[in-house]
Parts: sequence; structure tokens; C-alpha cells
Amino acid sequence: MGIKKELFGKTKSGEEIYRYWLENSRGMKAGIINYGAILVNLIVPDKDGNAEDVVLGYDTLEPYFENGSFFGAVIGPNANRIGGASFELDGQTYRLAANDGDNNLHSHKELGYHKRVFEVAEGENSLILSLGDTDGSMGFPGNKKIKVIYTITEENEIQLAYEGESDKDTIINMTNHTYFNLAGHNKGQIHDHVLELKASAYTPTLPGSIPTGEIAAVAGTPFDFTQGKRVGEEIGADNEQLKLAGGYDHNWVIDGYDGTLREFAVVTDPASGRCMKAYTDLPGVQFYAGNFITEQTGKENAGYGPRSGLCLEAQYFPDTANKPEFPPAVFGPDRKYHSKTVYKFL
Repeated sequence: MGIKKELFGKTKSGEEIYRYWLENSRGMKAGIINYGAILVNLIVPDKDGNAEDVVLGYDTLEPYFENGSFFGAVIGPNANRIGGASFELDGQTYRLAANDGDNNLHSHKELGYHKRVFEVAEGENSLILSLGDTDGSMGFPGNKKIKVIYTITEENEIQLAYEGESDKDTIINMTNHTYFNLAGHNKGQIHDHVLELKASAYTPTLPGSIPTGEIAAVAGTPFDFTQGKRVGEEIGADNEQLKLAGGYDHNWVIDGYDGTLREFAVVTDPASGRCMKAYTDLPGVQFYAGNFITEQTGKENAGYGPRSGLCLEAQYFPDTANKPEFPPAVFGPDRKYHSKTVYKFL
């Protein structure tokens, strides 16, 4: 149906940022900006055909300059945490910004890809966003070329494909940090959303949310979403892992991971009837229940706060750079990075 483009704002240095609208013939629309490759809007019909924006975000560019909750952003080159803000690769130690206590979170708060301006190319029903990243940037080795491709399909899918290449071995572990509220971005908390995770294990953490290295069974714990349950059902349980993270903010190990695209989650909002299925070819998903969203004003003057949205961030496991027992996220001249994640609305 063609891509529509509109000026969204200007960066602090005066660079123009545009919002690009992708849509299908069934009433689904996505608004994406080339600042941070951020998904600003995702408009999806409910069971009665009423369209709502189901992702958290802002109406103007300026709040994205801070964006402390990373609403809608593409995170890179490394999503999630690296313990001790350092890692060793090919016999060399690389030091990163200690921006989350002693650890590194989402690469860098100001220089990460969520704060970068991407070059844009338009496909038939897709948007190709690309950037270059130099050797040593944010502490990571390798001159890198990165692409993020958003596609809207007639099956009411929003697809995210990532590509990366580097002239040195490096860590590339990208994700998208969109917060979903299937009732509508302005409809309050997501406690009543029903979540099913096709994951019979998760990675417990130490204080600071760094995994211990253990792959623990979810059976018999509040982390068991294999049969589907309300997000709020056990989020306040007397459980040490939940207390450490203020609720759910952990990596689940996707069952049957073999590098092919597979369904890993189903989210349903009983009130609106919206259902979202999620697919990825990655080994893990960080389910974050939005425990620490600060009280703020979002799109359409909506009030956002804790648990106004939930994230399903497909990824390699947190701290995989320091955990040889985890699936590796090392890419370089002999191994290009590519991954795909799909969110499909029924």
C-alpha cells in the first residue's frame, strides 16, 4: 500500500528525523522513526474491528532523547547485561561503560543504537534501516555494518530482521525493546494479560540481574508460563528471584532452539480479544513486565507507569559474553549476524 513519510522532529544537532508508516489492507499500521529504529506506533484492530495503538511511546521526538525505558527501540550492538562491564575475546579484554551498577546494560545509554540516526531505504512493504559502527565504539571491537528491516504482512505480522557483519570477532546481540499493551497503550496495567511462554527453563540471576550460569526448570515456580496464566497471577509471590528484579525481568530458554524460526510466546488480552503470537530464531527471550517504568506522559497524553506494558525481547542470553556454557553471540569475518523475530496478531 506504499510507505508514507512525515517529519517527526529534529535531533539536537538539527538532523531531520522522519516517521515512516507501513500498513496492510487489514487495518494494521506501524510507525517507525529512523532515530533508534524505534517502533513508535503499532495500530491493530480488536475482535470488533476497533483499531488501537498497542505499543508504548511518545508523540514527539524530544522525549526519545532520554527514553529511560527504551520504548520501542532497537538495542545494539549488545542488548541486556554484561557482567562487570567487560568481557574477554580472543585473548583480549574489552571494557564497557559500567552504566547499571558495576555492569553494562544495553551497550551504552547515549551512544547505543537506540540513540543513533539510521540511513533509510524503502522496500515495497518494508523499511530497511542501516548504520555503520567503528572499531572500539562503546568498547566493542570491529568495524560493523548493521541493518534492521521492518516488514508488515497481510497476515497481520510485524517482522523484524537483523543483519550484521564485522571485520573482527565481536559481540552482536540485538533486540527490540517494544512494550506491548494489547488493550491499548493508554489502558493501564498488563496484569490481566494472559501469557504463554514455550520455555520450560529460565536463567536465574544474581543481584544486578546477571545470570548465575544455571539453566533452571520453571516447573513448580512462578516462572512457569508453559500453560499460560495471567501476568499478575504470581508476580508478587514470595520468591527471591522476583524480589531481586521487582517482578518478571528474566531470560527464558526457548524450548527446542535450533536456529530456525519457532513460536515462543502467545499473549492475549481478554478484554479486547487481541492475541499476539511471537516467533524467533534466537535461543532466549527476556520477558520484562515493565516493573520500573517511571510515572510519565506518553502518546495522546496517556499516563504510563509500572507495568503499563510488557516486553518480549528475543535475544541471546544475558552475559553470554562471559558464559561459555550459553549459546555464543560472537560474530566476525567468518560468521555474519542475522536473526528474525515476528509478532503476529490474530
